[in-house]
Amino acid sequence: MTPKTYRLTLAPEVGLDPEHLEQYLRQKRLLSEGQYYHIGRRSIDARGKRVKVDLSLAIDDRPNSIDYVEYDPNFRTSDLGKRVIIVGAGPAGMFAALQALEMGAKPIVLERGKDVQARRRDLAAINKEHIVNPDSNYCFGEGGAGTYSDGKLYTRAKKRGSVRRVFEILVAHGATSDILFESHPHIGTNKLPKIVTALRETILDQGGEIHFGTKVTDFLIEGDRIKGVVAGQEKILGESVILATGHSARDIFTLCDRLGLVEAKPFALGVRVEHSQKLIDQIQYHCETDRGPYLPAASYSLVAQTKVKRAPQRGVFSFCMCPGGFIVPAATHPGEIVVNGMSPSRRDSKYANSGIVAAIELEDISEYAKHGSLAAMQFQKEVEQRAWELGGRTQVAPAQRLSDFVSRKVSGTLLPTSYQPGLASVDMWEVLPRPVAQRLQQAFISFGRQMKGYLTQEAQIVGVESRTSSPVRIPRERDTCEHPTLKGLFPCGEGPGYAGGIVSAAMDGERCAKHAVAHRA
Repeated sequence: MTPKTYRLTLAPEVGLDPEHLEQYLRQKRLLSEGQYYHIGRRSIDARGKRVKVDLSLAIDDRPNSIDYVEYDPNFRTSDLGKRVIIVGAGPAGMFAALQALEMGAKPIVLERGKDVQARRRDLAAINKEHIVNPDSNYCFGEGGAGTYSDGKLYTRAKKRGSVRRVFEILVAHGATSDILFESHPHIGTNKLPKIVTALRETILDQGGEIHFGTKVTDFLIEGDRIKGVVAGQEKILGESVILATGHSARDIFTLCDRLGLVEAKPFALGVRVEHSQKLIDQIQYHCETDRGPYLPAASYSLVAQTKVKRAPQRGVFSFCMCPGGFIVPAATHPGEIVVNGMSPSRRDSKYANSGIVAAIELEDISEYAKHGSLAAMQFQKEVEQRAWELGGRTQVAPAQRLSDFVSRKVSGTLLPTSYQPGLASVDMWEVLPRPVAQRLQQAFISFGRQMKGYLTQEAQIVGVESRTSSPVRIPRERDTCEHPTLKGLFPCGEGPGYAGGIVSAAMDGERCAKHAVAHRA
């Protein structure tokens, strides 16, 4: 039968509960015996006093919504041809490998970190013993920084490729089909490792290779072409190289700088702000007590324009908001403090956290120009090292109550926190560059007006949130994704500056793989 489509606006207890939704559809005689409903899109509208759920759905005789998943790869693995070296096993690298296999090429994935299971021990060491393994942490390892994150899949980068295809691949490897229709889909840090493992198994089963504990230290270059890479004492040859290292691979950025392949790039820097999830729910859902059994943990998105003396206007914005989540230590080297956020699939922590970061343009850090292409990276590094020094030279993070920060008052006490290594009460104006602190101060005041109750003594900021994006860009040709001067090199994903999350990195990986396989050495 031809599906009948409907757009409905429903109460949360109906629109968010499958049993109640089916009862409603039958009561309204929209759903008959032998028919099934399939949600095409679902979003929560909390702009009014009464929260609503907007649904678009189809009704037909197909038994379940998984029928809408069309991903059916035609892996051409009987005679794998071209060898494509992929540096990094994050979303960009893994999706590049899958795409290469579909095109009949052999991907050789080189990952400096460990597989997801072995990686857990190093994450525990950061949280409990304050020991940072430079090659295995929240940023480095199988699945990249996305593996131990909220697993947010929302992206605006829809011109780079097929968002739907990325979602279908994730569903085929264990993600729930809800991600196909939620307006802001996410997977959850507790589910991502199994999905990443399944992606690895597909790559290996189809003839690809993945090598863990394999850190690239140099490129093999002949004339104007890259012929492979050096990992330890081993030379690994390939017809093309996809560089998908992620935004924290400072050693690779330094290598690229030495070879004249990289340029400085603007980024953003700030803090994590942590509220109780109950408070955010009350603000966003206009409820006096809790949000009830049907609504998910509320999130927010905030932006403000700020102006400091003798400097241009700059934006301050929320980044990677994690409802019902945790703040985690994301340093990639001893002697630095970096924080990030993650949430489990149920988002059931009693805390809400979000990065609040200020845009940093290169003209804002002109005193670092002596560092050339690595100017922004050096600026970023020094802020992280200062946070480590002032926090107590461990992974204990510097923190301050939100109202105290705005009032420029050191906090006498701090609140309970989701950040496992612990917090130290510090004047965050000493941690952050003064212009950044001034911009954050202005933004928090603005956010307090936008969300009544947001600016409170019952929230705290934790520093520093400094890995929002890569501080460098590795140039590439717009049409071919190939580096303009080093032929056969395909900068890819977040590290070279071409993506900003799991989905955009995955799409960029697919795009680069298409060009890398088609490339003629």
